[in-house]
Amino acid sequence: MSLAGFLVVALAAALVAYLLLSVRVLREYERGVAFRLGRLRPTVEPGVNVVLVGFEKLIRVDQRVVTLMIPPQEVITKDNVPARVNAVVMFKVTDPVRAVMSVENYAVATSQIAQTTLRSVVGRADLDTLLAHRQDLNEDLRDSIAKQTGPWGVLVEVVEIKDVEIPEAMQRAMAREAEAERERRAKIINARGELQASDELRQAADTLSASPASLQLRYLQTLLELGADQNSTVVFPLPLDIVGPFLSALRQQPAEGQDAVPHTANGATSVSDSTSQEGSQPGTG
Repeated sequence: MSLAGFLVVALAAALVAYLLLSVRVLREYERGVAFRLGRLRPTVEPGVNVVLVGFEKLIRVDQRVVTLMIPPQEVITKDNVPARVNAVVMFKVTDPVRAVMSVENYAVATSQIAQTTLRSVVGRADLDTLLAHRQDLNEDLRDSIAKQTGPWGVLVEVVEIKDVEIPEAMQRAMAREAEAERERRAKIINARGELQASDELRQAADTLSASPASLQLRYLQTLLELGADQNSTVVFPLPLDIVGPFLSALRQQPAEGQDAVPHTANGATSVSDSTSQEGSQPGTG
């Protein structure tokens, strides 16, 4: 083989190797931002693409949702309660060109914006809002972060506050408050139950008083309930028809005794008066 033929083969092999090194394969969820000699080229789509080595530079941009963990932040709530709050941010790139051209590192920038926004938003809320109305704070965080990252071609989809740590003394105070609240509710429920029970008992008493037979049946049912268990209670049923005359006689005896005492006293007084009169007559004669 001559020297010219050898050079041709060598150049062809080098060209093939150069083209093979220039081949780039992008996945379906990736987009490429290419620069040719420093100048921006159109967005590189997924598939097989040729990027000339030494003349062009390709930056891959992942368009899948990225989960970003915000480290715990020391914050002070609106009511001056110190707390440690961490959160999670989910975002994705919607415009690869702006994500590369507008900010040096969109992931780091989004993380820093999320941390500062978290401290700012939590500092404007009190502890009760932070614990009970967390969804409102999440929406406020998402809107605030999305307003900052929108010009970068980054869409913030979800912001969730994961954990809130408060001092132990505050936890004990909140536990006492919750216990007092439960006791208050229990007392209210108990009072309402007694009120309803009293109304039901009053209605039952009115119904039973209208029917003596029903009252007697209720009395016998009570005796049956007393004798259901094995106990030493002895109950002697006594009809009210038998007890009634004895009670009436006991009520009449004190009344008759009170009427007899004044008559006896009057009689004694009259006798003493007559005796004194008779005794005085001979003496005067």
